[in-house]
Amino acid sequence: MNLFDLFVIAVGLSMDAFAVSVCKGLSVQKVGKRHVMTVGLYFGGFQALMPLMGYLLGKQFESMITSIDHWIAFVLLAVIGGNMVREAISGDDEEAPDSSFGFRTMLPLAVATSIDALAVGVTFAFLNVSIIPAVLLIGATTFALSAGGLHVGNVFGTRYKSKAELVGGIILICLGGKILVEHLFFS
Repeated sequence: MNLFDLFVIAVGLSMDAFAVSVCKGLSVQKVGKRHVMTVGLYFGGFQALMPLMGYLLGKQFESMITSIDHWIAFVLLAVIGGNMVREAISGDDEEAPDSSFGFRTMLPLAVATSIDALAVGVTFAFLNVSIIPAVLLIGATTFALSAGGLHVGNVFGTRYKSKAELVGGIILICLGGKILVEHLFFS
């Protein structure tokens, strides 16, 4: 997997955090540096931590499923992406986050937006991705997009929330398809 593929995955995974950041941006009068750092560190940190945990889990089972790893990667990315597309199209808005940026509010949001990254980390183990650069890129990308989402929400409102989830889902589905096609036809 090359750097461009990793960056595209990072953007796709960041879309949930971006969407929640847009909502958090709605909840404050003026976005300050403290808000940006809090959102960026929680979402970026968990988006980096979860694929690392998934990778370590995947490595434990790698020898048992090497022959079907490309199918697992495809199914996981397609399901995650499909779920994101479904949520974006259904228009069901989740409960808007409150204006708190405290631990009790941010921790559940960070965990909820990074669960998908855990599954992606498992696929990284099967694809033998160099995990440290991958998680650093995912964390940094999520940090930047979350900070941007905070500002977008503060300025524009929820107009881009469902579009971000839709784009993120499509990206993950396409990458899953790319992994499957490369393995079936080019390896």
